[in-house]
Amino acid sequence: MKFTTQDEIKLSYTDQGQGQPVVILTGIGGFKEIWQRQITVLLTAGYRVINLDCRNQGQSEHTDKGLRISRHAQDLAELIQQLELQQVILMGNSMGAATIFAYVSLYGSANIARVIDVDQSPQMVNTSEWSYGFKALTWNNFYTYLQKPFGKSTFKRIDSRIYQQIQLLKKAFPYDAKLNFPFLVNHALQNWRDVLPQLSCPILFIVGANSPYFNPKFASVAAEMTAQGQVQVIEQSGHIVMAEQPEKFNQALINFLKQ
Repeated sequence: MKFTTQDEIKLSYTDQGQGQPVVILTGIGGFKEIWQRQITVLLTAGYRVINLDCRNQGQSEHTDKGLRISRHAQDLAELIQQLELQQVILMGNSMGAATIFAYVSLYGSANIARVIDVDQSPQMVNTSEWSYGFKALTWNNFYTYLQKPFGKSTFKRIDSRIYQQIQLLKKAFPYDAKLNFPFLVNHALQNWRDVLPQLSCPILFIVGANSPYFNPKFASVAAEMTAQGQVQVIEQSGHIVMAEQPEKFNQALINFLKQ
């Protein structure tokens, strides 16, 4: 399916099932198909699942417009409005989770039932006050560090069938890191720690114990900033927790949603 934003950008999404809506947001440079194992479980559990490729990645339109995390949050808000979603559950990996924080900062959390943050620290830059940022990123090396290859994001191999599908999608819809670099910079500049206390709904931080991107200890610290924060650390998993350890991830996800 295609959804056209107010600034005339066409975004690709899927909409399956009935019941309480779950909107899924993938990390930067990723493809929405990485969530296949979660979608199957959610549909079986009776949820409606909306899975979105954000602008400039997956099968969505590539553009130099709106290269800001706030625009991504607006895209999410427009999709929620167009589909008339009520008491939505938002789940995002990496940059997808940051988009949720941006959404809350702009629109509040009154229409959000639950949030699932998959391995995304609320602050990307490491400082004297926050040592749980992205790898070794600091204000001193900010621009040069972001231009370097991030390295491997996983600790454990993902499902072979999903991996093969993602490889085909990469060939058909290649990610343009150069085009999207201004967005990466904008994303990395943000600090969402002040947004966490504004959440009026439960939030679950699911993190990889072996994430090469973030120290998993950030999750407990971030959860303490919220009124209803929970943490699930998945062993033998890196940054792409849902695809590296789908069974453990899905169990934690469903347990959280059933509470």
